[in-house]
This record gives sequence, C-alpha cells and structure tokens, in this order.
Amino acid sequence: MYHIKMNTLEKGLSIKRKICVVTSTRADYGLLRQLIKLLNRSNKFELQLVVTGTHLSKMFGETYKEIEADGLIISRKIDLNLVSDTPLSLAKSASLGLKGFGKTFDSLTPDLLIVLGDRYEILSAVYAAMFARIPIAHLHGGELTEGVIDEAIRHSITKCSHLHFAGNEKYRKRIIQLGENPNTVFNVGGLGVDAIKNIHLLSKAELETSLGIKFKKKNLLITFHPVTLEDKTSQFQISQLFDALNDLKDTLLIFTMPNADTDSLIIFDLVNSFVSENMNAHVFTSLGQLRYLSCVAQVDAVVGNSSSGITEVPSFKKATINIGDRQKGRIQSNSIINCNPISEEIKNAIKKSYTHQFRKLLLSTKNPYGDGGASERIFNILSEVKMDLLIHKEFYDLN
Repeated sequence: MYHIKMNTLEKGLSIKRKICVVTSTRADYGLLRQLIKLLNRSNKFELQLVVTGTHLSKMFGETYKEIEADGLIISRKIDLNLVSDTPLSLAKSASLGLKGFGKTFDSLTPDLLIVLGDRYEILSAVYAAMFARIPIAHLHGGELTEGVIDEAIRHSITKCSHLHFAGNEKYRKRIIQLGENPNTVFNVGGLGVDAIKNIHLLSKAELETSLGIKFKKKNLLITFHPVTLEDKTSQFQISQLFDALNDLKDTLLIFTMPNADTDSLIIFDLVNSFVSENMNAHVFTSLGQLRYLSCVAQVDAVVGNSSSGITEVPSFKKATINIGDRQKGRIQSNSIINCNPISEEIKNAIKKSYTHQFRKLLLSTKNPYGDGGASERIFNILSEVKMDLLIHKEFYDLN
C-alpha cells in the first residue's frame, strides 16, 4: 500500500525522537487513539500529547477526561476560550491557538508534529510549528468537503506539511497534485476503520445501561454539523431534518451534538428544544468513541452530515443518510444515501434505507477507506523516517 524510498528514510534510528501529537476534538482523538498508544508504548519515541479545542470546553463535554481515562499523560492543554460561535469569536480562538502553540513548541521542542484533518485550531498548531521549523506529518489530507471552510484549511495544512498519510489512493494522488513529493505521500487507509478494528464494542444491554435508554424496533443515530460556507442556512436545514423526524414516533432518535463551528450553538439550542418535545428522542453532548461506535452497531442508520457516516459507518454495513453538501466530494460506498436538506427528501431517504432492496445491497458494502491497519503503517513509516531532512521541501511538478 505504501513504498519507502531509502533516500528520504533510514532504518535503525538510535535517538529517541520526540513526537508531538495534537488533538482538538472527540472525533480526531478517536481516530488518533491507536496511533497515540503505539507511540506511547514505543522505545523509539517520546510521546508529547497536546490537547486543545473542544476537549477543554465544559459545553462540549470536557472530553480531555476520556484521554486521561485511557491512561495517557497530557503534556500541555491550550485553552481557546470557546464561548461563542461567531466568525469573530472563532478568529480570536485561532489567534489564541497560534500563541499557545508557539509557547508550547518552544518549551517541548518536538522533532515532529502529527496533526489530523482540517480544523481551524489545527491550522494554528501547524503555523506555529512552521515558524519553529518543526517538520509536520499530516493525516487524512487530500480529501474534499466542498460545503465547509474545512476544505481550504485541509489543503493549507497539506502545503505546510512534510509527510502525508492519506486514507485512499485517490487522496494520495490529489496530495501529489498539490505539489507534494510522491516519496513523502503514503496511502495507509482510513484511521476510522482502524479504530473500529481495535475496539471491543459494548453489547446492546451494556449500551442501554450506559446511556440510560431503551432501543426500539427502529433506531437512528443523528449528528448534524453547521454548513460553514452557507451563511444562515444551518437553522433552516436542521429544521427540515426535524420535520422529517417528527413522523417517526415509533423510532428511537439518538442525537449527538455538533463540532465547535460557526452556528454550532444555534444547533445546540434547536436539538435540545426538539428532544425536550419528543419522548422518543435523546441527546448526548459527547458519546465518546466506544459508545458512539457501539451505537452505530445497534442502530438501523446514521443520519446527518458527519464525516463518520462516510468514512466509518460503511464498515458496519449500515446505511448513512447524508444530508446536504457538507461532505460533498468525499469518496463514498454504496451504503450512502445522499439527499438535499429538504424534509420530504430526508423522509424518502430514511424510507429507502429500510427497504428490502437496500438492506440486501448493504450486505455487499465495502469501505473505500480500507480494512484497518493504518496506525501500524504510519508507525512503521515514522520509525524509518530521517526527520532531520524533512524540513527542506520543493514543489513537485506533475509531468
């Protein structure tokens, strides 16, 4: 799946390298968890774990506690003061991140920074590392999400990075298209699949006890994030989703809350209001990786606009009702039902997911992001990288 060029990599490093991993949300920690554990157990590396973003916010569940519960030592916490969801507030948070990461890297002096994805706070970390001449390894670059500002942030991080670990061969080629040397770009598969392969899910009874709910004959897991490139449309879109769900009185509706993006607080309020008026609906600020994946295993379908519905849920051979353009551009399996954020279309998509024909189709679903092992592949490559040479890079022109 990947090829190592010995002119950029070396074997048998004798120096214990300091690897700094940044995590800012429940979602990216779930993806990074296995790799972090491999780095933490290794005698080749010294793990530096920096926690920021919604992990430190009471509103978003203070999910840094889940990291500590895994027995990991957090090297630094960088508070971004997430008190509002306006563009100005997020800009202020990003500036706090840049300052905080600058101080952190000056203190920790890592040999390599590992980041994942496309969040604005991750961009702050990357800029600070670039100023400090710290090589950067970027996970899950080359992907498309045309409905959100994450699209531009992701490609910006790619251009600042020196090692690239893509989730799919098409994404690997896109990173090279952005001018990155093929010798530094690796198709390792999706980390979401890796997480699924390395976790022991809760049983239905255990999950019901943990969540304080009872599953019904029909069950849906729902996560709806703001559509950050479409001004003032998030409220309309989630209202259309509620209209579609109102008729499902015989269905258990499990909501998880959105990321900290522009308009996320509006969605918080609307979801809480909907749940308070519907006995069959429950909401959780953060399920955590174990309970979230255990829920996916038990429900009939995942509904909303989360990347998890595209990259992880297919491994369970479960349906995903993907609403709107937030995930537009991602490679998809046959288990995804795309629809516009219109109540009638959402209703029809949910109905389709229950049909015998679609249920039969799900049996043949294959996740285009691989079958696991991404963390081990990344770890093996990092074990051979000559990090001192990474900082110097040239733009790679396609022939």
